[in-house]
Amino acid sequence: MTITEIQKTLRDAVKSTALAEFGVELETIVAETPPKTELGDVAFPVAFELVKLIKQATGEKKNPREIAETVKSSLETVEFVGKVEVAGAGYLNVFFDRARFLAENAASEPLPNAGKDGVKVCVEHTSVNPNKAAHIGHVRNSVLGDTFQRILKATGKRVEVQNYIDNTGVQVADVVVGFLFMQQMSLDDIKLLDKELIAEGKSFDYHCWDLYTKVGVEYQTNEELKEKRAEVLHLVEEGGNPTAELADYVATRNVECILDTMERLSILYNLLPRESEILHLHFWNKAFEQMKQLGVIHYESEGKQAGCWVMPFEEHTGNEDNEGDKILVRSNGTVTYTGKDIAYQMWKLGILGLDFNYKHFHTYKNGQDVWITTADSNASEHPPFGGGETIYNVIDSRQSYPQDIVRKGVAAISPERGEKASIHLSYEMVALSPAAAEELGFKLSDEDRKRPFIEMSGRKGLGVKADDLINRLEANALAEVESRHSDSTDEVKRGIAHQLAVGALRYFLLKFTRNTVIVFDFKEALSFEGETGCFCQYSAVRANSIFRKLAEKDNIDACRSRIADLGGVNAILSAETGSDIWSMAILASRLEETVEAAANTNEPAILAKYTFTLAKAFNLFYHNHKILIEADDTKRALLIVVADIARRALTSALDTLGIEVPEKM
Repeated sequence: MTITEIQKTLRDAVKSTALAEFGVELETIVAETPPKTELGDVAFPVAFELVKLIKQATGEKKNPREIAETVKSSLETVEFVGKVEVAGAGYLNVFFDRARFLAENAASEPLPNAGKDGVKVCVEHTSVNPNKAAHIGHVRNSVLGDTFQRILKATGKRVEVQNYIDNTGVQVADVVVGFLFMQQMSLDDIKLLDKELIAEGKSFDYHCWDLYTKVGVEYQTNEELKEKRAEVLHLVEEGGNPTAELADYVATRNVECILDTMERLSILYNLLPRESEILHLHFWNKAFEQMKQLGVIHYESEGKQAGCWVMPFEEHTGNEDNEGDKILVRSNGTVTYTGKDIAYQMWKLGILGLDFNYKHFHTYKNGQDVWITTADSNASEHPPFGGGETIYNVIDSRQSYPQDIVRKGVAAISPERGEKASIHLSYEMVALSPAAAEELGFKLSDEDRKRPFIEMSGRKGLGVKADDLINRLEANALAEVESRHSDSTDEVKRGIAHQLAVGALRYFLLKFTRNTVIVFDFKEALSFEGETGCFCQYSAVRANSIFRKLAEKDNIDACRSRIADLGGVNAILSAETGSDIWSMAILASRLEETVEAAANTNEPAILAKYTFTLAKAFNLFYHNHKILIEADDTKRALLIVVADIARRALTSALDTLGIEVPEKM
């Protein structure tokens, strides 16, 4: 029985006792983790809650300790509970039957629900405008989204990962303007350029990055060129013309490049829904008709929104900065991003009544397929897409208001699903430390060097391409690997350097809560000390080294059998060092509840913090106990079993964060 299962049984016992003894029905029961295992393995402050509820119901004032004593007797009968103590003014401290718990869970999976075919959910992340290379801000979005979908899978959910492709938006139109009117290139010219770039070891998305910046600069003085934007945008949205065909090639090639970039970080997708199909398959028209019939939008006949279809929400009335986001159809008949997003969300939830056509787009190195939407009605057979019970949208915090409108709009259309069906995973920006900016080639003034961080702007070309960031991290990591393992082959060294670089980047972007502005620094990210991915990887490598050195008599199966001597194990756990051994075991056994907490609060940082805490605790455990040379057979077996529980939990935690454990460091 896992900690999660024991806690559930304990909560059920508290709930039934509260009802039977005090006539109180408890909806939620708070469980706490004591700061030290000497104080117990789980604590319930429920007596204080019951005092308030009893007084509200009967007016009678009761002593919390007396209530706790009543509840205590019911908890003592729960399986795997060793003892229960009433502490302080009325806390219930529960101590597990520790020897039995270890014997029972020695071989248990750290994440027992992972891979189960549970409720389907959809996670949309990355969603980079396919007009240029991905940058560091996109990487934070992608790492958050990818890690969160891994967390959901670890809780047993069936997850579909989507990357929305806005292939008809203004950013794509701007690059098309650059190709057509600044570089005077046809589609055939662009295809030839693409081949030349590949031959030279260069990238199409990098070329588009530079072109997008040049277009932005030229717009400032060239009104004639700027007027071309609306013309091109109209043709791209309309489809079925040479300009739209050129735009489709540009967008598709950028998507291919972005997928390659993200695959370097172990970030994969199942589906690439494109905005062009939302338009051409009339998703919006269907959603629009449903919304009009239900009366959730209305036509404005006067005022500054005259001629628009608007979704009113009283709590936002008067906020002039956001009024435009409530407009779903402009007075000229065009649909806003918010309107199109509502239609897309309805499809994701399976309540639109329409579906895309699909075609195979790419197969990843691990064999996973990614599909893309298409207007072709003769598309091949495909897996089922959409229809999630809950949808998670990873979008930066600047889009919080439009996302609120989308969520409320979907809830108005489908009250039975409600606002909880659509969840916005917002996050703050990523900036660079001055040192990191200079290392990546930014020219900084003396004033810039004094700033706490350097902000970026893709429109101005002041950004860090994701591949440049990864390349720099890999180069820095390789230098460290060279100094430690000069006798290894180049292939092995490069492989380890890649694992360290990815681990460093992913952990750095995950250890901060989503609402924190991140200031990225190379030296800090790649440090082998402190709260870093490299430190966590090093701890896992150290744990694995123990098991490469085990003698045959101490193989893990033999050790698990030896700790079935519950009396001997209890004697060890009761001795001077026993608390330290149990603390390591119980911390490593909390991975499942940590993952559930991260999923329930939509906060991957909870898992990142736990992983570092576990890595740090294991290093101390390794230092304090001579695991391989311990003379007492039972204690040596116990130490090996606990080390195995810790290394498997640490490996699983890192894997859920998308971080691999190198063979050596």
